Amino acid sequence: MKKIICILMTCLLMIPFSFIEVNAEELKLAESAKSAIMIEVSTGEILFEKNAHEKLPPASMTKMMSMLLIVESVEKGLISWDEMVTVSENASGMGGSQILLETNEKMSVDDLFKGIAVASGNDAVVAMAEKIAGTEDEFVKMMNNRAKELGLTDTEFKNPHGLDEANHYSSAYDMAMIAKELVKHPKVLEYTSIYEDYLREDTDRKIWLVNTNKLVRFYEGVDGLKTGYTETAGYCITTTAKKNDMRIITVVMGEPDSKTRNAETTAMLDYAFAQYEVETLLSENSILGKKEIEMGKQKYIEITPASEVTILNKKAGTKKNATYEVEVDNLKAPLQKGDVIGNLTIKEDDKVTRTIPITVKEDIKKANILELYWRYLTDILMGDMKL
Repeated sequence: MKKIICILMTCLLMIPFSFIEVNAEELKLAESAKSAIMIEVSTGEILFEKNAHEKLPPASMTKMMSMLLIVESVEKGLISWDEMVTVSENASGMGGSQILLETNEKMSVDDLFKGIAVASGNDAVVAMAEKIAGTEDEFVKMMNNRAKELGLTDTEFKNPHGLDEANHYSSAYDMAMIAKELVKHPKVLEYTSIYEDYLREDTDRKIWLVNTNKLVRFYEGVDGLKTGYTETAGYCITTTAKKNDMRIITVVMGEPDSKTRNAETTAMLDYAFAQYEVETLLSENSILGKKEIEMGKQKYIEITPASEVTILNKKAGTKKNATYEVEVDNLKAPLQKGDVIGNLTIKEDDKVTRTIPITVKEDIKKANILELYWRYLTDILMGDMKL
């Protein structure tokens, strides 16, 4: 009997933890946080939440929206990474965490963004806000407008840095949605994954930057995003990590101290990577079919998903039965790859979970009158030959 028990115990110990199904509620995740959330990025699926829509001060996690507007401004060509910014008295006078900017000092967008992402510089973010919008107040309007565009209903920004101010609030859910948008820009992760670096390295005003997010160094796969602390907000952090092609975002707000903040975030990430995996249903190069295109240089065009389509499964559970339906508009040239020409409805176990835009595989130019006439004659001839 003892021999049988020993064999059974040995077999149990050989089962990997990642394939033992555990519910988030059983682990009592984020017990000390006022609110929390955990999502998988590619599907947007919520793996865990606690008071996720409670409106709370976000502290310096506010800077995620500021960083989003900065990187979008660069991508639109409104500013460039090597462009120099002249620091105003307003920016240099910011309190809290800072990179010690001086009035009229010139610093590149690249270095200011690094100062925001790594050291959470309040002076740096205000300098960038003024550069992009002219004034800090105008930039805050941009922040709130972008929040509305993202469909966020728990957020109202009063400043670009996150220092305590009346009616400046957000929620764990909204912070996760901003983070989800932010990680679409790989350039951002190049900065937020830096653990330590220098600014003004070859000058007598050299400053050493150390990331306020210690998990960047101490948790494998973490490459962002933003910590926060004020006396009112408590300790907060939005974290993202990627392992085995799965990216997770976690948010905790109102933690009692940084040690607890990091420990509870670590537990959430451990749970996600142990219990879940993503399956690719369709890649960006998957052909969904051919559609006729009116007035195009070619008559038919292949259509594809605008982004990769993945399904989130529990490692120990039954895989979801995933299907999709294609709905495409009538197509008329000219068209460019990236143009939305329809939607892909994703169903998991017969339940609609999300829609993905559909695009064309390549650019399609408009045909001239001679090309259209020749196609018309060809269609007639081919029709006669079939008869």
